[in-house]
Amino acid sequence: MQDWSPAEFEKHGAEVLAAIREHFEQIRQVPVSRPYDTRVLLEEFEGPMPDDGEEFTTILAETREKVVPNLVQWNHPSFFGYFPTCASFPGVLAETVTAALNVNTMLWKTSPAGSAVETVVLRWLADLAGYHTDADGLLLGGASLATLFALGAARDAALGPEVREHGLGSAGRLRVYASDQAHSSVEKSVIALGFGARNLVRVPSDAHYRMRPDELDAALRRDLAAGAKPVAVVATVGTTSTGAADDLAALARVTERHGVWLHVDAAYGGFYRACPSLRDRVEDVRVGDSLVVNPQKTLLVPLDSTALFCRREGALAQSFRLVPDYLTSERPAAFDYMDLSPQLGRGFRALKAWWVLRTFGRNGLTAHLERSVEMADALRESAAAHEDWTVVGTTPYPLVCLRYTPKRDGEPLPRHARDQLNAAIAGAVNESGRAFVSHSVLRDGYVIRVAVGNARTTPADVRALWRLLTTTAEAQYADQRF
Repeated sequence: MQDWSPAEFEKHGAEVLAAIREHFEQIRQVPVSRPYDTRVLLEEFEGPMPDDGEEFTTILAETREKVVPNLVQWNHPSFFGYFPTCASFPGVLAETVTAALNVNTMLWKTSPAGSAVETVVLRWLADLAGYHTDADGLLLGGASLATLFALGAARDAALGPEVREHGLGSAGRLRVYASDQAHSSVEKSVIALGFGARNLVRVPSDAHYRMRPDELDAALRRDLAAGAKPVAVVATVGTTSTGAADDLAALARVTERHGVWLHVDAAYGGFYRACPSLRDRVEDVRVGDSLVVNPQKTLLVPLDSTALFCRREGALAQSFRLVPDYLTSERPAAFDYMDLSPQLGRGFRALKAWWVLRTFGRNGLTAHLERSVEMADALRESAAAHEDWTVVGTTPYPLVCLRYTPKRDGEPLPRHARDQLNAAIAGAVNESGRAFVSHSVLRDGYVIRVAVGNARTTPADVRALWRLLTTTAEAQYADQRF
């Protein structure tokens, strides 16, 4: 069988677009998630690969009947779990064009316009985040990779160029610092880079789950006195559990005093500085030696879309540039994106961001962010006014952490019972298919996380979630298990 002809591609493309249109026209009638049995689900797809090609109408029909209903619908207006990685329609179409063009942006000469578009998109994103628009940067497939590459550059900056030749054998004890609220990708990076998990120093956070600068300073002093070598500090702007933001200015004073690289994980919170109402309430990320922000989390760009920036000119290239003869260029280029990370083959990731940023513009995107904040604030107010609910944590971002805290005989439930109750509430909400939430466990127990930010979410959807949470909580509490 040969590939489709262009005419066949257009015909089947129209069928796909019609299916997508129908899906979104009926999205509010679609369950956000469904209960599933892993074994049964696997059996649905088991079987040998076909010897002969199948009709596309059959493949599309089975996709609609078997695949889509058994997904968690991240584009649903009542999806409030994790972070709102919502794909806008311009981004969806751009992904189609990207796949059709199928270019590799590893070198400037392998995709001149692709590299040029990425350069412009990165400057726009840095500007939206309030970072240095002349910083080195590149687009990646996730914030975890960005943190890995940033810490690799920090390691090499701390140890010098010799580490590329001789490795870590004589480097001594290398230390990385992050708060006890930092994302798990920091620990994974420390492991992957050869530091060892025990050399990740978990700095205590304060009552608002922000890294304590005094504790960081004390940890650095202890390690220096013991002969260890501090490599980097990872600060967070928008923690996964509560949306807390570390005090970047205070942390920067500490890192500057000790000459340590400051990496800012602003994957979630990085673009909210563009909102007029939040500009004076959120952290200034310019102090970071490196920065990660995620257009996929808040700017309606489809997965994967992450930007890594580094204001230390040439630091990324010092770690990752390696040019064999078969990758040299005859004509001089501005630079080659392969030099800034270990990755060689790179898709044209910039096109979807370029389409989305141009379609919505700065005003449209900031209006979307502001609207998300307003809806989250309304939910906070409803929960704060209810005697049986508690809002946990403080954040300006549209992430609301809730805990159902009823009293029995005038006394609070024991923690284990309260945690069990809140876990049951979250599970029941998700099993209902009417909404989807996620959770975290903090120092004082289990919380239900509600992240607002889907492009199609309305205030009515948030009010419906609040009614669902309260009725589900009352029903679960009525069960004598608690």
